[in-house]
Amino acid sequence: MKIILISTYELGRQPFGLASPAAWLRVAGHDVSSLDLTRQSLDEKLVCSANMIAIYLPMHTATRLAAKLIPNLREKNPQARICCYGLYAPMNADYLRSLGVEKLIGGEFERELVNWANSAADGKETSSVTSTERLPFVLPDRSDLPLIEKYAHLVLPSGGYRIVGSTEASRGCKHLCRHCPIVPVYKGIFRIVGRDVVMEDVRRQIAAGAQHISFGDPDFLNGVRHAIELIEEFHNEFQAVTYDATIKIEHLRKHEALLPKLRDTGCLFVTSAVESVDDATLAALDKGHTRADFLYVARKFRELGMTLHPTFVPFTPWTTIEGYLDLLRVLCEEELVENVVPVQLGIRLLIPEGSRMLELEEIRNTIGAFDRESLVYPWKNSDPRMDLLSEKVQGLAATADSAKWPRAKTYEAIWKMAHAVAGEPAPNLRLHASKAVPFLSEPWYCCAEPTKDQLVSLGAATSTSKPAPPLATSEGFV
Repeated sequence: MKIILISTYELGRQPFGLASPAAWLRVAGHDVSSLDLTRQSLDEKLVCSANMIAIYLPMHTATRLAAKLIPNLREKNPQARICCYGLYAPMNADYLRSLGVEKLIGGEFERELVNWANSAADGKETSSVTSTERLPFVLPDRSDLPLIEKYAHLVLPSGGYRIVGSTEASRGCKHLCRHCPIVPVYKGIFRIVGRDVVMEDVRRQIAAGAQHISFGDPDFLNGVRHAIELIEEFHNEFQAVTYDATIKIEHLRKHEALLPKLRDTGCLFVTSAVESVDDATLAALDKGHTRADFLYVARKFRELGMTLHPTFVPFTPWTTIEGYLDLLRVLCEEELVENVVPVQLGIRLLIPEGSRMLELEEIRNTIGAFDRESLVYPWKNSDPRMDLLSEKVQGLAATADSAKWPRAKTYEAIWKMAHAVAGEPAPNLRLHASKAVPFLSEPWYCCAEPTKDQLVSLGAATSTSKPAPPLATSEGFV
């Protein structure tokens, strides 16, 4: 069968969600082509010649873009059979079926994609499935994806940059954070990718020019032994290559004895979904850490000379103006202004179909009817000032990004804006002389609604000959 695998967005990385199933399908004898629409235009001839089209949906933004793309695919090739796979496929099954998608696969998708392709070749009926079975992972096939230098790069404090490769050492998560999109699919299960497969994937990307590797695991320390043995082998073989990983505050606190090991094996920074500095909100999100835990980890990172990139969802149904001002004060006091991408300070909580947030009676009483176009349950804060402030902060952050303002300047503008909304004079800031920190040119965000500007900019690549420019997208995992 002639099959096209399509990615509409995967956080600025070369999509593992295309490279891995491409390898499986090719081994099974299928003719596979991969398209990453953030870096490539839609190949109409390729679409028209395909028997089957599979679209990767790892996140909310990718799903909204796919929903705009699918009618176009159906128009160009009415006979093609369409599948959607990834975290957001089963969560939006009814809507995707209404667009003409016949197969939906969640969880561990490689073997199920092969089964779908084989059954289609035999003319058999297929059905939706969510799988968490242990797979014998094979080496991802990145051969027809855009070169890694076309993707997000590492920005260094010196002003230089490094080419970034990416891979996954595990999938799923053993934690049950209430707002996380992984939980409805994996339900506390995580799966390890064999170290030999991860290392060979890394070797090939480094041979292709990668100078830094971004581990895309939902939580790198879900399997502590696996992670430590991997980074030890990685560093022994590639001492000049750095890496970053995403790790929960809970794990950073529990395994703080391992932090020097991360630093000494080349970990340039750790991203962690802090979400809030309010303990009541953290409890509602079931995050597994407290405000005190976050402050402890932030100070431990400073003590060890490491870089922590905390991410936040500052606007939730529980957010008050006092709580928002408290978050801004904490970032200043903990010398984290340079570590937080300004648009982070405007992020709103995302409540998609299947979210554990719906378990809370308070949330069920707050949300509106499910919006099929935006794929969320809309909600409003009881204080209208907070919804307005979120919009203003997002707009200011976008302006500052276009004008290339320093992060401290943007933070100061948000500080003044928030106090104006509160009807209070803004105290003079005493910003610490924070050093510049390394970061990826397309930052990572957690569980939040994408802005209209982000959807327009990202969606440009699905209909034009030019790839969409790198930019921040408001979501992620942990």
